[in-house]
Amino acid sequence: GKEWFRVKRGYWYIILTAVIFSTMEIALKEVSGSFHPLQMTFTRFLAGGLFLIPFAARTLKKKGASLGWKDIPGFLLLGFVGMVLSMSVYQMSVKEVPASVVAVLFSSNPIFTAVLAFFMLKESIRRNQIAALLLEIGGILAIINPFHISLSPYGVLLAMISTLLFAVYGVMGKQRCARFGGVVVTCASFLCGSAEMLFMILFSRLPMVNKWLAGSGLELFANIPLLSGYSWKTLPWMLMICIVNTGLGFACYFKAMEETSAQETSLVFFLKPVLAPVFAFFILGEVISWNMGLGIAFILIGSLLALLPGLRAVQKLPKTPVA
Repeated sequence: GKEWFRVKRGYWYIILTAVIFSTMEIALKEVSGSFHPLQMTFTRFLAGGLFLIPFAARTLKKKGASLGWKDIPGFLLLGFVGMVLSMSVYQMSVKEVPASVVAVLFSSNPIFTAVLAFFMLKESIRRNQIAALLLEIGGILAIINPFHISLSPYGVLLAMISTLLFAVYGVMGKQRCARFGGVVVTCASFLCGSAEMLFMILFSRLPMVNKWLAGSGLELFANIPLLSGYSWKTLPWMLMICIVNTGLGFACYFKAMEETSAQETSLVFFLKPVLAPVFAFFILGEVISWNMGLGIAFILIGSLLALLPGLRAVQKLPKTPVA
């Protein structure tokens, strides 16, 4: 019946989100060096938010809901946590340790999400989820290969703070999805977050602020550009990053949260370290090392273990024959 299709649809959203998010690094690599990291963050969330406005309006009409002034502070907080804080700290961590390592560390998001969802949303933590988390932690450690790589403790700490903040963003977004819908939550948080980032960018360009940031070792946040780097070569990639990877990707992420649970949706970030290297191998020709392969195997087993009970529940639900 309807319940069977709803659960099944939720897992399709999880898979689609994982595929979209896994192509982000490939698209970013094509424009690397052309854009400032925070300029890229601001642009992709602004464009993604604007792209989603008509879809958000349709969702509100369908739900019979509306956004009022009293809802703005909540979305400003959501955008501040998800875009301004999490993504800015993420960019700082990339400066300290390799981007590939940060991406894998960021994929530990479900560990934080499961704990936060337990306390904030009262979602239960099942034994299979704990076993899956342990397997996936093992997979992440195998990919990082800590015994043969020298990592900055400060950079690793920043990456984990960014991951925690993003988990908070996801759980906070879940609380608003029931009322407004995933697309509306995504659109509003993107627009609010990008507005806050625009203020930060303009503030960074003030002479006194620019001088203080540069003198404090925070050059990344000093004199952030807005419009530099665009060309006919970079424009198609920027459209993909802004509209597909950001707008459509996060919309599917919150739609998955509507249909499943916060923990199940966060499996996206365990599937990403599996899919991203495969895409990089076929599209960019990047080699998959033995420890990367081992990590991928651990993560795949862990993800399947976490999803298996839900998939079994789907199979047991009565199927309504199509007329």
